[in-house]
Amino acid sequence: QVQLIESGGGLVQAGDSLRLSCAASGRTFSSYALGWFRQAPGKEREFVAAINWRSDKTSYADSVKGRFTISRDNAKNTVYLQMNSLKPEDTAVYYCAGSRTAYSNYEPMYDSWGQGTQVTVSS
Repeated sequence: QVQLIESGGGLVQAGDSLRLSCAASGRTFSSYALGWFRQAPGKEREFVAAINWRSDKTSYADSVKGRFTISRDNAKNTVYLQMNSLKPEDTAVYYCAGSRTAYSNYEPMYDSWGQGTQVTVSS
């Protein structure tokens, strides 16, 4: 497993942008598929975006497609989530996750998780 630490969350207004970062420890980072998930108050955790180890495949939830971009820098052991045109409904705790086995939108495929970072979007 890798250890993952998210940063970059905060309080912003609707229409603003934020970039989340997730720093990983571990020599096998570059072989992991990575994903971002989020959990809003009172709701289940949901998939946001995923990227494979070579960065040639990405996937997004319909709710964020066209507004969010996932990317990774294997040299820096870091994955990013650029979030533009933020909406109040994007308010949630955002989690970074890593999967040794598959590039997937499916949460159980991920075996490493960060502690989460809060994103709050005011209207």
